[in-house]
Amino acid sequence: MINRVVVVMACAVCCSLALFSASSAQGEQATYVGTKACSECHEEQFENFEKFAKKSHSDRSIKIMASDLTVEELQECFACHTTGYGQPGGFVSFEETPDLGHAGCEVCHGPGSAHVEEGGDPELIKGSLALEDCETCHNAERVGAFNFKPLLYGGAH
Repeated sequence: MINRVVVVMACAVCCSLALFSASSAQGEQATYVGTKACSECHEEQFENFEKFAKKSHSDRSIKIMASDLTVEELQECFACHTTGYGQPGGFVSFEETPDLGHAGCEVCHGPGSAHVEEGGDPELIKGSLALEDCETCHNAERVGAFNFKPLLYGGAH
């Protein structure tokens, strides 16, 4: 249990650092807008995400298991299965921030407010992703446990 907690906390820290780096590169603190905001300009990617990506419905897993988890375990789940948990403007709860209750586009691409506000400026979002970007949540321990197949190569992009 302790190893699992350490791994999850390390993942949450890495995710936080990655998102902080992306927003710092943008020159301002971008906030989360939710996957539906991405669909307006990225219709095909959005449709593929909704159709093929398990993370587009990752809130279901959390909701099914929530009653059997401690608060700390639930927070561990939120770190990878929601958008922006623990970050300014990120997921708070399914009631307060329902549009961020799944692992959406901004988990990988960073907060999208500046990108959206500036008409889709590609410099204001992380556009190109590498497999290493996925490893924030999909690390060696989880790859074996969940048979991880990166979306990067799974036909949704």
